[in-house]
Amino acid sequence: MKHFINLNDITAIDLRKILLDAKKRKRKRKNLNVLEVDRNNPLKGKLLIQMFEKSSLRTRLSFFLAIKQLGGETITLRANELHLGKGGESLADTAKILSTYGDGFMLRTDSDNKIEEFSKHLTIPLINGLSPSSHPTQVLSDIFTVEEIKKKPISKLNICWIGDSNNVLNSLIAASVKFSFNLNVGCPKNYEPKKFVMDWVKKNKKKINIFNTPIKAAMNSDVIFSDKVVSLNDKVNKKKKIRDFKKFRIDKKLMTFAKKDAIFLHCLPRGPEVSEKVFFGKQSKVWQQALNRVYVQKSILLYCLGKLR
Repeated sequence: MKHFINLNDITAIDLRKILLDAKKRKRKRKNLNVLEVDRNNPLKGKLLIQMFEKSSLRTRLSFFLAIKQLGGETITLRANELHLGKGGESLADTAKILSTYGDGFMLRTDSDNKIEEFSKHLTIPLINGLSPSSHPTQVLSDIFTVEEIKKKPISKLNICWIGDSNNVLNSLIAASVKFSFNLNVGCPKNYEPKKFVMDWVKKNKKKINIFNTPIKAAMNSDVIFSDKVVSLNDKVNKKKKIRDFKKFRIDKKLMTFAKKDAIFLHCLPRGPEVSEKVFFGKQSKVWQQALNRVYVQKSILLYCLGKLR
């Protein structure tokens, strides 16, 4: 049994194994319909329990399809239907029940503490579907997409992030250490990555390049990543934040500072941080990026359940 909580905690060898397995599985599904089960039926009889405390479209659908295509089943719980530390039932008790009924638990939460508590008490694998400080399933899938399109290891590419220093960037920074790729971050001065993130990078003897101008960050990039500047549950002055990021909008002019064959990726949903021409343009690969989450999450499930070969 292995958890999938943060990329920091998983070896580079295991992360690469997941990507290689996803590549094989995607290739083998070319002639199969959406709900047809993979021929080797590796997770037959297994149940994935999903719980969402935050809105979800891609994570919800991709995990549903992932477990189905592997031959297993899923049930989705709503947070307001459970006690979750309230009403006399502790998280430890909830974890015990989940472990009794299911084979894996995927949690999308607004609390890093809940992830930590569940990881202590579950006796089944825990998968972090998103937490305030991390979005590992998203970023590992993004690495898959980059290598699929560029047809080379990400370690040989220049990667750029333009936007807020959020949970997705935290995981992208972790990935840059694990996969040894160059990462430029473009963001306003007061929105730089948190100290605990940069301390971890330094501890691993790596370096992230941070620029307070988008042009410098985008220069000579193979890939430009972004995310919504103001997320649904941001507890900030939203108008001020949008103003602060006004100069960091990704438009056609900014894309000219990247390489000619650079691609644009966005984990969605989008906001004003990217222009319509870029988002719907030839360099945008956001739909391929979204679909690939199914394939990578299948391999994450196999990794967690000890079935990855």
